[in-house]
Amino acid sequence: MKTFKVPHTLVLLFGMMVFAYVLTWILPAGQFDMQTNSDGREVVVPGTYKVLEEREHLPVWELFTVIPKAMGEAQGIIFFLLLIGGSIAVLRSTGAIDAMLGKVLKRFSHRPALLLFMSMAAFMLGSTSIGMAEEYIPLVLILITLCVALKMDTVSAVGSMVIGYGIGYGTALLNPFTVLVAQGVAEVEPTSGWEFRAALFLPFLAIGFHHLWSYAKKVRADASYSLVHDIPEAQPPEASDYPKMDGRKMAILLATLAALIVMIVGIAKYHWYFIELGAIFFVLAIVTTIINKTSFDEAAKTFTVGASELTGTALLIGFARSIEMILSDGQVLHTVVNGLAVPLTHVGAELSAIGMLIIQSILNFFIPSGSGQAYVTMPIMAPISDIVGVSRQVAVLAYQMGDGFMNMVVPTNAVLMGILGMCGIPYSRWFKFIAPLILKLLIAGSISLVIAVLIGY
Repeated sequence: MKTFKVPHTLVLLFGMMVFAYVLTWILPAGQFDMQTNSDGREVVVPGTYKVLEEREHLPVWELFTVIPKAMGEAQGIIFFLLLIGGSIAVLRSTGAIDAMLGKVLKRFSHRPALLLFMSMAAFMLGSTSIGMAEEYIPLVLILITLCVALKMDTVSAVGSMVIGYGIGYGTALLNPFTVLVAQGVAEVEPTSGWEFRAALFLPFLAIGFHHLWSYAKKVRADASYSLVHDIPEAQPPEASDYPKMDGRKMAILLATLAALIVMIVGIAKYHWYFIELGAIFFVLAIVTTIINKTSFDEAAKTFTVGASELTGTALLIGFARSIEMILSDGQVLHTVVNGLAVPLTHVGAELSAIGMLIIQSILNFFIPSGSGQAYVTMPIMAPISDIVGVSRQVAVLAYQMGDGFMNMVVPTNAVLMGILGMCGIPYSRWFKFIAPLILKLLIAGSISLVIAVLIGY
């Protein structure tokens, strides 16, 4: 018998597109009435769901025309990735990053667990405060080099980043893209309830790190334990002697640090996004070229090669976005939301809170955008929470856990698929690594929600 081979991630995503298309023929078309809230966003009106008597089924060629449309919708992150790929390639060609890694390894090579913990905690802090996620993508290749030098694999490297931002979103204190949006839609005072969420920070960080380090230390002891040991695309370049730090490399690193600071300030104060961030990295590539006294022709060639290496990743993002678009264009997205929300009205408060977490987790597959999910689901969940005796604050917490935790595993999350694509990690291998952690986090999240209900959070 032939051994079953898991299809390529692109094949899996297209299969999910086909499944979504089939749902548009099986499920009834339906929609909620929509209204514009105070900040100009459209939200659903609870209790207004109705089945559409007239509908037009999507033609079969929609499976193919939706791909370029989805890539157009996701153009921001796609072009951001291409600019990052080129800029990082120019930066790496100077040897400045490798010199920095050499110094870090010299200091922490005997304490790999501490270095991994610090990395994960840093990503978690960035996400829980100002909602960073896509902004971490430029650090992926650097993180891989660092972890591999410590005898870990690419899964360990990506794990520290994805687990960090996933748990950061799930227990976020102030995240403006999820917590504040959901609280606004649910008419809960902005930033309120942060004390309880802060109490969850360390326990969930410990759960995530325990899972990551348990895997990483086994890989360190035996490289064959790695989930990607037989995947050539997931193997980073062999670690070599690191160049010595000199004045020119230090200047390049300082320019990079300045760019990151400008980026963080821009995100926090001016709400910059892909356009501005892509421009910053392109400027950094130019500044790096000047400092290193490299010819612009040579830098342009390096930039082009670096950008081309992320073409496959760009395709994954477009296919992932296509799934949501098919469900939306097929007019069954609101049908899914309504069908999942109705059962909550028939159970007690504690079970309702857990049910909200489960429902938000399921819906994250269909609506991977955190703010988008808030605008679609919170107008429904907030009134339901009033009926079943759960505070709206608990409903918001269930939403953000469902969104944050599941973003580490749903293949419709463009950021996750982009990171995996950059590293050559097949989705099936990533799922094998992350699924047990998702189960642990959902159990811990359910316990947290029950406690929140009992203490009147």
